[in-house]
Amino acid sequence: MAALDNLVVTTALPAIREDLGGKLEDLEWTVNAYTLTFAVLLLFGSALGDRFGRRRLFIAGLAVFTGASAAAALSPGINELIVARAVQGVGAAVMMPLSLTLLTAAVPAARRGMALGIYGAVGGLAVAIGPLVGGSLTEHVSWQWIFWLNVPIGLALLPLARLRLAESTASGSRLDIPGTLLISGGLFGIVYALVNANAHGWTSASVLTGLIAGSVLVGAFIHHGFNGANPMLPMRLFRDRGFFGINMASLLMYVGMFGSIFLLSQFFQGVSGYSPTEAGLRMLPWTGMPMLVAPIAGILSDRIGSRPVVAAGLTLQAVGLGWFAVILGTDVSYAAQLPALILSGIGMALYFAPASNALMSTVAPADQGKASGTNSALREVGGALGVAVLASVFSAQGGYESGQAFTDGTVPALWIGAGAVALAAALALLLPRKAKQPAEGTAVASAASASSVTPATTGAAPEQAPEHVPAAS
Repeated sequence: MAALDNLVVTTALPAIREDLGGKLEDLEWTVNAYTLTFAVLLLFGSALGDRFGRRRLFIAGLAVFTGASAAAALSPGINELIVARAVQGVGAAVMMPLSLTLLTAAVPAARRGMALGIYGAVGGLAVAIGPLVGGSLTEHVSWQWIFWLNVPIGLALLPLARLRLAESTASGSRLDIPGTLLISGGLFGIVYALVNANAHGWTSASVLTGLIAGSVLVGAFIHHGFNGANPMLPMRLFRDRGFFGINMASLLMYVGMFGSIFLLSQFFQGVSGYSPTEAGLRMLPWTGMPMLVAPIAGILSDRIGSRPVVAAGLTLQAVGLGWFAVILGTDVSYAAQLPALILSGIGMALYFAPASNALMSTVAPADQGKASGTNSALREVGGALGVAVLASVFSAQGGYESGQAFTDGTVPALWIGAGAVALAAALALLLPRKAKQPAEGTAVASAASASSVTPATTGAAPEQAPEHVPAAS
């Protein structure tokens, strides 16, 4: 559910706009309200579970997510929908990292690899079919059902989780409340300014305040990460050039990918004239390609190392977005777009699994949990920034007035997305040529990270074996 809700709303955006009204910045917030709260609270949600009980907090997060899904479906206006999406993100931020920890505790070690593989595959499938599910429900039922879909599943899972999952905690875990407040306020300020820049003007008081205050708070968060007693994100990890390179590459990859999908899913409907279902189907060569190519990418990275595979994948993704920017027009055919979709899909697939392995190779075993959680959070932050930045470029150069206006705004935005991913490819070259061999006993954390093959499929991997766990029945 949490992975599906990252992209399920993209193909429903035209219907939401028609039903509830709202401007471009309102549509941005229907996506960003979820990804932003998810990103900034993900590490905090994991720490809450470690401190107060993983099963207890997982159930709480699931209840919040389910209730917020119902609220989103019942929203009478665009502002209420945005608030409900933000609350959904809070629930997902608690639920997702704890789901991985609880799964690790529930499955015997001999079957853990298979279980984590299934976990990753389900999350990957959810993201791949997100635009298709959103489009089909919007066209054949109503856009509200992209949220109603979560409610019966959540209600069924609540008693099941209470009866079948074992409680566990981690001794000595601490909450980094100052760090959470700093990064939450900082990212909100920056994204708010980017989203509202064209409507209010770059020199308006609200936009300048958001940019300046947000930047100051993010700077304070970085300082806290270097000097705090128990920071949620230890900045010392970024002293390793490989860790810095793969995380910055991940952030920029999601800037280009999320922002482009946000615009292209609307282009397919508003300009090309496809129905929501048809638009979702036509996105599959891009979003669904990782399900086919990711296993091959994993084998390649084992043989020749992660660096060339990750860099090649990001390069192909950048070329795919650039191809879109070159050919896009009001009368462009789907056949002309298909190579760009396939290139982007192959590039995304070559990036995912090797990137996770590369990430784990840059940190000590004791830091693998925080490394995995950091990377997942940065990906979500990249997604929120991507929608904000590319939509800002779109609104400055075009708009919804006509198909030509939409195309005029989309083309320069796609070039920005392609440039961000190309920079990510360059940063991937900071990775070491050969991955460090992980110490014995780190397979769980590595496998957990490797399962994060798509946006929001995982949160933080478990940093240590759960304590106080009754024997699994």
